[in-house]
Amino acid sequence: MKETAEDFTWDQATTATKFGFGYTDEERAELVKLYEETLTPINKYEVVQGTVVSINKRDIIIDIGAKSDGSISLSEFRDMPDLKPGDAVEVYIEEQENAKGQLVLSRRKAKLMRAWEAIQEAADNNEVIESFVKRKTKGGLIVDLAGVEAFLPGSQIDIKPIRDFDAFVGKPIDVTIIKINHITDNVIVSHKTIIEKSLVRQSSIISNLERGQILEGIIKNMASFGAFIDLGGIDGLLHITDIVWHKIKHPEEVLKLGQKVKVVVIDLDEGKKRIALGMKQLTPHPWENLPAFIQIGEKVKGRITKIADYGAFMEIIPGIEGLIHVSEISWSQYSKRVQDVLRVGDEIEAVILTINREERKISLGIKQLTKDPWTKEGLQQKYAVGTKHTGIIRHITHFGALVALEEGIDGLLHISDLSWTRKINHPADVLKLGDKIELVVLENDKENRRLALGLKQLQEDPWDVYKETFQVDSIHSGTIIKKIDKGAFIELPHGLEGFVPKRHLIKEDGQEAAVHEKLDFQVIEFSKANKRIVLVHAPTFKKDKGSLEGENHPRNTGNKMEAAKPTLADVETLATLKQQLEAEKLSSQKRTQQEVAKQTE
Repeated sequence: MKETAEDFTWDQATTATKFGFGYTDEERAELVKLYEETLTPINKYEVVQGTVVSINKRDIIIDIGAKSDGSISLSEFRDMPDLKPGDAVEVYIEEQENAKGQLVLSRRKAKLMRAWEAIQEAADNNEVIESFVKRKTKGGLIVDLAGVEAFLPGSQIDIKPIRDFDAFVGKPIDVTIIKINHITDNVIVSHKTIIEKSLVRQSSIISNLERGQILEGIIKNMASFGAFIDLGGIDGLLHITDIVWHKIKHPEEVLKLGQKVKVVVIDLDEGKKRIALGMKQLTPHPWENLPAFIQIGEKVKGRITKIADYGAFMEIIPGIEGLIHVSEISWSQYSKRVQDVLRVGDEIEAVILTINREERKISLGIKQLTKDPWTKEGLQQKYAVGTKHTGIIRHITHFGALVALEEGIDGLLHISDLSWTRKINHPADVLKLGDKIELVVLENDKENRRLALGLKQLQEDPWDVYKETFQVDSIHSGTIIKKIDKGAFIELPHGLEGFVPKRHLIKEDGQEAAVHEKLDFQVIEFSKANKRIVLVHAPTFKKDKGSLEGENHPRNTGNKMEAAKPTLADVETLATLKQQLEAEKLSSQKRTQQEVAKQTE
């Protein structure tokens, strides 16, 4: 029924005005009750769960289910850079309502309160709590326990005295709570107690272990030298050499973190709380069951695992290696560097030379894959003494050069066989690696597989010609190139060298001739056998009055110069020099034989 103006009463108007929208007292009370049930009861100084409503440049608006939202400075959420609307966070209620009618909340205080609760719980239950060393202070360290600063005395850092506190700053450290003062909000912690408990636990575990005992553990950590196995309260080291029988570069090749493995105790050190473990010891050694194909004379394939100066190691099967000695790489008498022929990782073929089961050693050879060139038919006739050949210089030493004539056939070119006339200090002065030169065979030693080669023998001995040129009493121009205690060496024409005794170096002015000075010299001895020319300078000049001045000066008889005869002192000097030269020659030959022997070992 539609109401009219005549039906309106002021009682109805008063009720509508008083309560709004025409609700009765009972209806309004019911609505208020329903609204209050949607609100979360809050208490001041409590930590509650809130939801992020919005984020602006300065604040974050948090809804905790109260009549109004609260705001918290954005700086309190620096540790939550990915925070977004809808995320849940814990906050602390500082004020239920400020002057603006808003809640006053704090996340920093919520974190601090939770930290204190965790600290108290850890202290009550004697639990280990993780901390972070912030800085050094007098007598110890200041550590951070999730926002609460605590003091770690120096005496509580370790069981041994610690002098360098700086070494701990900026690093995490596990501690236990030993004292809390709520009045001053001070906390004292200890790391020493954890170590002591660990040592007691480790000692108990180690005392119950025995060598040879098989255990089960979990791989806790790995390094280049091995893996650490958690045995349930104590760690043991599984060295890389005890993981498998064959060689590996890193434990991660066969193991994984968190993997459960069976190990055997191979050594114990109760004093140092160390346990050495092994895995390969749980399986038989490959040498105990050698495959049938590993026999002397058999060809095998494998991988090079290690290179040394004396040879290379080749893995035939996992756990079985053989040594290829440097002398077994090539038939050549010159032993090449192993690194120039083989590299780690190379897959090659070799021949088994020897097997020593007691010492578990195998020797291998590569050159045996090809025929020994010294056994070729007609080789002795090919390299007969006097035959000429072309070779390549492969190696140069102080005593000569090793020349390759063909694959596996080398010869020695001695320094004394390089030149008839020139004095060569080192073969490298006239030879270069890789040069191709022509030579003649001087000696063929079939038993020792050696050839002696010569370069100067390709030409006739020029000393036959020099004998006529450098006759005794003949005068020649020469330059002093080197002086020694007993005299000087002179550079003569045709590239020859001569020797002048010291007392015959005196010039007309009475001074001794100097190095690089060019003078005239007279021959007093020529020896083709010893390749030696001895000279003097004094007889090459004459005095004004035509008389002798000095027992060894020349005498002027018209236009003819008469040479002074050598004295007894000159003869002794030359004899001594000859002995020295012969001794040096014998010593050089002996060193050459030793060097060649070393090269061919």
